Amino acid sequence: MASRQISLFSEADPGIGLRDAAELIRLAGIDGLPQAIKRADDARYQEVVVKSALTEARGMPFRWALNSYRGCTHACQYCYARKYQRHLELNAGDDFSSVIFVKTNLPDVLRRELGRRSWMHETVAVGTATDPYQPIEGRYQITRRCLEILADSRTPFSIVTKGPMIVRDLDVLERASSAAGCQVFFSVPSVDDAACEQLEPGAAPPRQRLRAGQRLRQAGVSVGVLMMPLVPGITTSRSGLERTVTAIRDAGLRLAGATVARLDPGVREFFFEFIAREHPDLIDGYRRLYTGTHATAPYLAAVRAAVDEVREFTRPDGNS
Repeated sequence: MASRQISLFSEADPGIGLRDAAELIRLAGIDGLPQAIKRADDARYQEVVVKSALTEARGMPFRWALNSYRGCTHACQYCYARKYQRHLELNAGDDFSSVIFVKTNLPDVLRRELGRRSWMHETVAVGTATDPYQPIEGRYQITRRCLEILADSRTPFSIVTKGPMIVRDLDVLERASSAAGCQVFFSVPSVDDAACEQLEPGAAPPRQRLRAGQRLRQAGVSVGVLMMPLVPGITTSRSGLERTVTAIRDAGLRLAGATVARLDPGVREFFFEFIAREHPDLIDGYRRLYTGTHATAPYLAAVRAAVDEVREFTRPDGNS
């Protein structure tokens, strides 16, 4: 009797899910994905279907999260979302930025969930585990379609991104702002181009992100900048903090928060390898600083104090 195979190629089959993809990777590696298309950026893109759109978050300042993609070509070395690749039989290293799962039916599922009578129109956080405006969004426009659905249903939302492509959706953001409301947060840990090229090799230059934020703010969209995550020994110098805070201020944007990178299990090992390779002089200090997921409390307090001091020093009232 022939062994039963996973049915993936029937014309009646609507597509594969993330669990199916994980099983295929376990059995045959990445080459086992049936339609992982390799594009010009050398990343492979596998379309998947999902059963649910909104994810209930725990221990976060929001209850509901929405992510259009799984994996991210911004390839930020410190990204906490790298740990989620293990659920797909992938590693936290290159697989995170070279194998991207595209949730093609996400808008339809989101519309169905928001249409339920039980939906309370709570704020939805968009882009909590992967950037909703990484380059592939230009092709699929999944994030845009989801934002349109959120706006139509008068559901407030927030977005976190490093992607200047968001200005393409200014019309939707303006409409949402005048309806239930929306907030956009740009992640700009530093304006040091050399540091960002090393830490965020696939992301847009930091000042380009600030210009995008400036354009949104001028259109009346609520915009904040997250100076996070700060990377000890690389983007935490006093002069670096001053330049970044000044650039945010000069763009007319609000500094919404600043904190040091967290290194969850899986991410910690990957990031330590990066530090040992690129900054070997820092690795011993990192081992002392990160005995767990977070940097030591005294260090966190010192960085927060430094940021507060720089914010005060660079105020546009003659003190800078």
